[in-house]
Amino acid sequence: MPNPLNPISAGTVEDTDEQETAEWLDSLVSVIRNEGPERARFLMERLADLGRSEGIALPFSTTTAYINTIPPHLEAPSPGNMELESRLRALMRWNAMAMVVRANKGNDGLGGHIASYTSVATMFETGFHHFWHAPTADHEGDLVYFQGHSSPGVYARAFLEGRLSEEQLANFRREVGGNGLSSYPHPKLMHDFWQFPTVSMGLGPMTALYQARFMKYLQARGITDTTDRKVWVFCGDGEMDEPESMGAIGMASRENLDNLIMVVNCNLQRLDGPVRGNGKIIQELESDFRGAGWNVIKVIWGSDWDALLEQDHDNALKAIMMSTVDGEYQNYTVQDGVYAREHFFGKDPRTLDMVANLSNDEIYRLSRGGHDPRKVYAAFKAASDHKGQPTVILCKTVKGYGMGDAAEGLNIAHQVKKLDDYIVRMLRDRAGVPIPDEALYEVPFYKPADDAPEMVYLKEKRKALGGFLPQRRRKADELLPVPPLSAFQPVLEPSAAGRETSSTQAYVRMINLLLRDTALGNRIVPIMVDESRTFGMEGLFRQIGIFSQQGQLYEPVDIDQVMYYREDKSGQILQEGISEAGGTSSWIAAATAYSTHNRIMIPFYTFYSMFGFQRTGDLIWAAADSMARGFLMGGTAGRTTLNGEGLQHEDGQSHVMAATIPSCRPYDPTFAHEVAVIIHDGLKRMVQQQEDVFYYITIMNESYPQPGLKPGQEEGILKGMYLFEAGEKETRHRVQLLGSGAILREALAAAELLKNDWNIAADVWSVPSFTMAARDGQEAEHWNLAHPDEEQRIPYVTQCLGETAGPIIASTDYVRAFAEQIRAYIPPDRRYTVLGTDGFGRSDTRANLRHFFEVDRYYITLSALQSLAREGAISGSTVAAAIRKYAINVNKPNPVYE
Repeated sequence: MPNPLNPISAGTVEDTDEQETAEWLDSLVSVIRNEGPERARFLMERLADLGRSEGIALPFSTTTAYINTIPPHLEAPSPGNMELESRLRALMRWNAMAMVVRANKGNDGLGGHIASYTSVATMFETGFHHFWHAPTADHEGDLVYFQGHSSPGVYARAFLEGRLSEEQLANFRREVGGNGLSSYPHPKLMHDFWQFPTVSMGLGPMTALYQARFMKYLQARGITDTTDRKVWVFCGDGEMDEPESMGAIGMASRENLDNLIMVVNCNLQRLDGPVRGNGKIIQELESDFRGAGWNVIKVIWGSDWDALLEQDHDNALKAIMMSTVDGEYQNYTVQDGVYAREHFFGKDPRTLDMVANLSNDEIYRLSRGGHDPRKVYAAFKAASDHKGQPTVILCKTVKGYGMGDAAEGLNIAHQVKKLDDYIVRMLRDRAGVPIPDEALYEVPFYKPADDAPEMVYLKEKRKALGGFLPQRRRKADELLPVPPLSAFQPVLEPSAAGRETSSTQAYVRMINLLLRDTALGNRIVPIMVDESRTFGMEGLFRQIGIFSQQGQLYEPVDIDQVMYYREDKSGQILQEGISEAGGTSSWIAAATAYSTHNRIMIPFYTFYSMFGFQRTGDLIWAAADSMARGFLMGGTAGRTTLNGEGLQHEDGQSHVMAATIPSCRPYDPTFAHEVAVIIHDGLKRMVQQQEDVFYYITIMNESYPQPGLKPGQEEGILKGMYLFEAGEKETRHRVQLLGSGAILREALAAAELLKNDWNIAADVWSVPSFTMAARDGQEAEHWNLAHPDEEQRIPYVTQCLGETAGPIIASTDYVRAFAEQIRAYIPPDRRYTVLGTDGFGRSDTRANLRHFFEVDRYYITLSALQSLAREGAISGSTVAAAIRKYAINVNKPNPVYE
């Protein structure tokens, strides 16, 4: 059978002229050696093109041999001091281990991870010593997305650098009392240290790719110079199974993101076992990335394999390397040299002969490429210099490297938090840490004197690269003025007679007004995911253009229209196609630009509300961790506002999800003036005051007359509720109707029914944010609990409703839990009834849907009458009369279970 790794015997066609074949191969070797690999590649591609044009079916493969991509003679030599770098890695591994073990000695179950960092340490340290720039006056710094489970190693380095104290290391994973360290990279919890949250698997790679693209966007628009900056993202091979990890690699190559370098730590193990025990994860990832158009660099074997591979003239060793599956490689790690000699090299007598002069210990010590600083440096250098494509480096390592019998290569490596005395002693000896045996029980940290050679080297290397990393900027240096609310006067005024508009149209008009603002216009980042026309935003296409690094290489089919589709190299819109995760990732990049790029950007990401929080909620939580600042605009919001779209499009829960994120300020406005007041408040907080908050604002596609802003309403809009319309004073009975978004107008209509049909007055309250109103109440409760001897604070909801009369009925286009948030702050002697759209959505008209979910004007009226009847204010016969009058089907099933 032909050997697929032997070029002379490759393929299924018999070689009919071996001499001619040898001459062709000799010619190729001559070109490689004399003119270089690029020339050889060019000639091979020309031959392949010619063959295809002549109809020859050429073999296709997206993978290469299971060896290092960069041959030894083409490796860039590392300028580092290998001895000192080795010493530093040993110290960091020791301190990282000590941090986790000490944390779990007195606090069983506190957790932490050792094995991940031990496998990635060489890669991290190569980057720290030689590649990663910190922000300086003339270089805004590289962006590094650290593999989350390896955080102890980054802390260990910062300890040696003098950035973290021994007390902080001793408080690893204990943050409540202050002066502790977060479990993983969490910017929210370590404001000045971590830049990106990465431990929610897949989100690091996804957001890093869009960060790299956003840097190209900033460069193209002339906002900041990102020419020499790189985005480095580290992830594990098991993490690559997350859809988000691989979901945007096509975008990265399509956008030619040569500022992006992804490093996959291929230690062949997931949390519970092998990633591909029966396969080869490195080959699989190479195929995926190469097929997607990436530059792929494999770092599989350490330098001690070079001599063996040089002897492999007939490719016997390469064949074994290729045919051996990852489960076997993991086994070789935990076995000894005798086992490897017999089961690996013993697969072929030729390879067995190659290692005849090697001892069993020498065989066992044959290293993987990810632990060889020379191989890693060469790969990092090649990736940094590569142009025109993003690069992925696939580094083969051992999970738990150097941890011996405790974890090295074992399936339990990820869960190891504790080590027995023997292992601690072994690690002490291996690291060369001068700690006496009697002190080992405490597993102390170790830091050499400041003038020790390795410490001097450590700081000199970082000084040459601009300073320490990671580091995070809390506020941008620039100040941008925010226009007054009056700048949005066109959407603050009442509608002209007979004119109707939607809150979405008002929002789009505000975007246009902001784009014309001389201070802020250039910083607005409209982000859409292929629904621009749904929201009436297609007018922006021609006005400000869609960002494309290629510009527009075609004439759009709608060129004859005013609002034609226009792509531009300096376009301002980020149009992500159909990818909510991509849109959210772009939004995160823009919403954190104040920190990563020292530029205040104002992103408005407009999406179907159902496909926002529900589909990308984990990314939005990561945005909060990143202290993002920007606007999330949930279009076509609410369960019933969408005509005909149905179950998977109708949103009745996004506001409940938004309420769970502390830094998110969510609003469900009904009217244009409310949208304007909220967006203006967001601009003041996020741009002018640089607060670490973001806004979620739901907007509707339903048109109706706009009442305009009345003096004094601003404060109530922002606090979450205000009296929109007072009922008649001279009536016998009164109720309070609360509503938001699409259903507030149903409450207004119900007030008319109550007045005209039943002589009952209704005060109608607009509640743009049940969540903000509830948070005010929670804050009052917290203050009151801590200050029992001082005057007790009264929640805002209680203040608003305390002086009113009658039962209170709240109705929204969301599930009941949304309006239930304020129940605790309703005056205690008042009846509170909540109507909501619990259940599955469905297709129908707005009127039918609102009646089905029992939130329309008739059900609001009926609920008000029933509440009055329960209080004894009216008789039950009045409620029964209302059921007959409004033709309420008393046998109608509960929509929750339909």
